[in-house]
Amino acid sequence: MTLERHPTLATASTDAATDPQRRRLLQAAGLGAGLVLAGAAPRAFAGGDGSVIARTRSGPVRGMSRQGVSVFKGIRYGADTAATRFLAPRPPAPWREVADALDYAASAPQRGNDGPGSEDCLFLNVWTPGLRDGGKRPVLVYFHGGGYDTGSGSDALYDGTRLCRRGDVVVVTVNHRLNAFGYLYLGLLGGPGYSTSGNAGQLDLVLALQWVRDNAAGFGGDAGNVTVFGQSGGGAKIATLMAMPAARGLFHKAWTMSGQQVTAAGPRAAMQRAQRFLETVGIDPAAADALARLRALPTEAILEGTGARDFSRIEETRLYFGPVMDGEVLPRHPFWPDAPAQSAAIPMVVGNTRDETRAFLGNDPQNFALTWDALPARLEKQQFVDLRVDLVVAEYRRLYPHYTPSEVFFAATTAGRSWRGAVEELEARARQPAGSAPTWAYQLDWGSPLDEGRFRAFHTLDIPLVFDNVRQPGSRTGDGADAQAMADRMSDALLALARHGDPNHRGLARWEPYSMARRQTMLFDLPASLADDPRGAERRFWQQAPFIQRGTM
Repeated sequence: MTLERHPTLATASTDAATDPQRRRLLQAAGLGAGLVLAGAAPRAFAGGDGSVIARTRSGPVRGMSRQGVSVFKGIRYGADTAATRFLAPRPPAPWREVADALDYAASAPQRGNDGPGSEDCLFLNVWTPGLRDGGKRPVLVYFHGGGYDTGSGSDALYDGTRLCRRGDVVVVTVNHRLNAFGYLYLGLLGGPGYSTSGNAGQLDLVLALQWVRDNAAGFGGDAGNVTVFGQSGGGAKIATLMAMPAARGLFHKAWTMSGQQVTAAGPRAAMQRAQRFLETVGIDPAAADALARLRALPTEAILEGTGARDFSRIEETRLYFGPVMDGEVLPRHPFWPDAPAQSAAIPMVVGNTRDETRAFLGNDPQNFALTWDALPARLEKQQFVDLRVDLVVAEYRRLYPHYTPSEVFFAATTAGRSWRGAVEELEARARQPAGSAPTWAYQLDWGSPLDEGRFRAFHTLDIPLVFDNVRQPGSRTGDGADAQAMADRMSDALLALARHGDPNHRGLARWEPYSMARRQTMLFDLPASLADDPRGAERRFWQQAPFIQRGTM
């Protein structure tokens, strides 16, 4: 986003709005009915379709209003991080002229569909039904997935228009630093000035939440009622924020989807990855000028270095980057050995999808045509838990004698990889002292009808459902009546949590909080139903081995 000068604004007088000729000139300049006059009181106007201007603490921004929802894309919440690479973010310098917030701004530097991006990436997007109208609406802040490596808040599936209309809420999506730019730990290599570098991306999120706190009222929202929600890496970022002192009090409810962070990277493991990264980009970690050379590297060279192979046991193609238990920004593991006390008062939803790994292991056609002879070797490569694969196969054949080898493969990789983190977090929350806020568990069982249904309830399928965006580009739910019925159930549950601190609503069977005695879980399907300890036999089987989050060691 650039700050543009608008001479017509600078010279407009307070009677311009009542002068028909001058009004036409201003509208022709693209200022529309949402005019805010220079020097006027900090107000904002939202009428029909057209431009709207709102004031933030840093300066005025121009968005667009369409069918009752005002949209601001690319609002700056932090300064360009190129000048403070690997350091904590800084608020932006204030501006006086109106800054356009009409298009999505740059994503973080990354490889992939959202790249190459820019180090000037601290932007957020806002959808709201009202501007400075005293609405006190719940604010929903979404953190994108892509692990800690890729993604942005600009995906069409994250468009907040329908949630705004459906629930009379404010929706915010966020860009922040990723991969080496956000999570390269230099604390043991670069000295105390870089002690927080392994969590720079998390500190970006803290700064974004501070922006929400400071500006919510101007966008018709309630700074005292902020719900964070996120899928995959976004959910993991939320779990990490729940243990970060800097995030205390900045959000009040949490909804995570297939994204957990039970343990963070230890400082030694994070340092070893930093050393490998430096060696990959041609810098001797022991050299006196190592940090200076790293700071001077072009963005493209740093991105190239992220492709180094990780040294973990699991097959990886890239170095792992994620939050670091640095003793400062993150003084403890997010959900081990218990749930963080600082977030015990936050109502939380922890969810997963029934067939997570069909999303990223289903791209290989061979995984849908496995034989019993081929299954063990394939499972060995994709199983995160260190158990004998022949015992895994035998257990799944006992539990589900009708499963094909491919069904065993997808079920076992799902349970042994992503689902285990959800169970760990749910148990930790359930063990918190009496009087703590409740936690609700869900499992998405409804599967996509596309691709002949072969991907079922895959990882990411719940995103368009909670956003009520089944007809948006990129949705793989289909646009039939069943998909909309699922979106109705899930988006209303999210909105109920945001408004009332409880996801129950009239369209659902009674959703009881998770407890260790019964392990109540909402199975989102048609119809939705509450189940006690679904897949309990699988849970008990995998718990014979300790859970170790990827990247911890």
